[in-house]
Amino acid sequence: MTRVTAATSASLTPRQVWVRVRGLLLALLLLVVAAIVLASVRSGDQHGRLDPRSADRYGSRAVAELLKDRGVSVQVATTLREATARLGPDTTLLVTSPDLLAPEQQDRLRAAAEGSAGRTVLLAAGPSSVSTLVPGVGAESAGSVTPRDPECSLPAARAAGDAETGGFRYIAGGSAATTSCFPSNGLPTLLLVERGAGDTVLLGSPDLLRNDRLANRGNASLALQLLGSRPHLVWYLPSLADTSAVGDGGDGAGDGSSFTDLIPRGWLWGTLQLALAAVLAAVWRARRLGPLVAERLPVAIRASESTEGRARLYRRANARDRAADSLRAASRTRIAPLIGVPSRDAHSPSVLVPVLSTRLGTTEDSIQALLFGPVPADDAALVRLADQLDTLEREVRTS
Repeated sequence: MTRVTAATSASLTPRQVWVRVRGLLLALLLLVVAAIVLASVRSGDQHGRLDPRSADRYGSRAVAELLKDRGVSVQVATTLREATARLGPDTTLLVTSPDLLAPEQQDRLRAAAEGSAGRTVLLAAGPSSVSTLVPGVGAESAGSVTPRDPECSLPAARAAGDAETGGFRYIAGGSAATTSCFPSNGLPTLLLVERGAGDTVLLGSPDLLRNDRLANRGNASLALQLLGSRPHLVWYLPSLADTSAVGDGGDGAGDGSSFTDLIPRGWLWGTLQLALAAVLAAVWRARRLGPLVAERLPVAIRASESTEGRARLYRRANARDRAADSLRAASRTRIAPLIGVPSRDAHSPSVLVPVLSTRLGTTEDSIQALLFGPVPADDAALVRLADQLDTLEREVRTS
């Protein structure tokens, strides 16, 4: 007896591993390179944006130096705790990006500003922040930043004359006294709201504070008068990394805050995107790499052995119809060449049944019921069918 063996291996060669992963590695490399290039470009453009210590085109060192020359002290705050701790009646608080503040931070900033009796200047405060920081005031987009006439009685605006404003327009409401300046389509891009002994200034665009625009029109005059009305200026630069105002306690510790409350919202969105990318990569790698390859078995399996080997699967799926069809089709395929019936007619009742009936000397009805009959009613009937087919094959071989 000759044993048939197949030279197969479950392990992959280094070349096969490289062929499979090289596409993924190339895509990952391109992604890393693109991220580095984008970060480099953006870091060059965005470095020191509205930072009073930055001398690049987007920084605000020029206006800070001019304020210092006029005797105004400029203090930089990078957290809300630092900014609110320095507030007072002789202080102006400049918030460069109010929209970056979380709702809890906005509430704390408004409460601190209202109790200080000083001035608060909010740059480009949009709908997500202005309704909380200045109740009763709405915001909508004003479009591009262009020179505009003051068209108001505010002394700082009238002294500055034309200035480059735009960004957001503000809709004043409520009972607070307001002064509207530099209108765009009927709505102001600069709004002063009085609140007791202090006031709040809403400036739709921060561009006039940039180093490259400060010398244009009346930008410098307007900036110096808005920010230099008090002897002290707190320059607050909000960021997504500022967690000092999370929770009631202000420091995020011992106040019942959860770990997720201390994570900036940008990191949570980034983690969600990475998880989605991982799922998509898993789906991509789990796809079928091609059709299954049928392997010819070294020996033929009889109908009874096939039934016993697959009985558990068929029973679990309650697939007696498919099991019976498979057994009958296999028997017809093996019987047809033994009685001289072509393979193409092996599954044709009108051709196979009469020839087989003549060969065995049995009625056509009994053979028809056995090879092309109904589905077995239960598992016992399926087993009997397998035995009858096995007997039929033996009779054909010995006849």
